[in-house]
Amino acid sequence: MSAVQTVSVLPAQPETRATDPGRCVTFAVRADADPGALPRVLELFAKRGLVPTTLRSELLPEAGMLDISVEVVGMVRAESDHVANCLRALPLVGHVLTAERAVG
Repeated sequence: MSAVQTVSVLPAQPETRATDPGRCVTFAVRADADPGALPRVLELFAKRGLVPTTLRSELLPEAGMLDISVEVVGMVRAESDHVANCLRALPLVGHVLTAERAVG
C-alpha cells in the first residue's frame, strides 16, 4: 500500500522590507579588477529583491581597478547603510561612498 502525500502551496508573503520610494541612493564602489567583483557587488542588492535603476562599471586598467556605480530607489537609510557596510567588507572592494537625493 502506498502513502499519498499532499503538498500545500501558500501564497507569497507580502513585502515586509521597509521602503522609501522618494529616496534614491547611489553607491560608488572602487574594487579590484577581478571577474568576481561585479557579481559580488550586485549580489547584495539582488538578495534584497532590489533592481538598480542604473548600473555603470568601468575598468581602469592603469590602476587595476573597477569603478562601479549602482543607483537604487526605495531603500531606507538603515538598509542603505547596512549594504554600504557589507560592500566595504568584501575582500575585493577598496572603498565605498554613498550619496542620496530625493526623487518624485
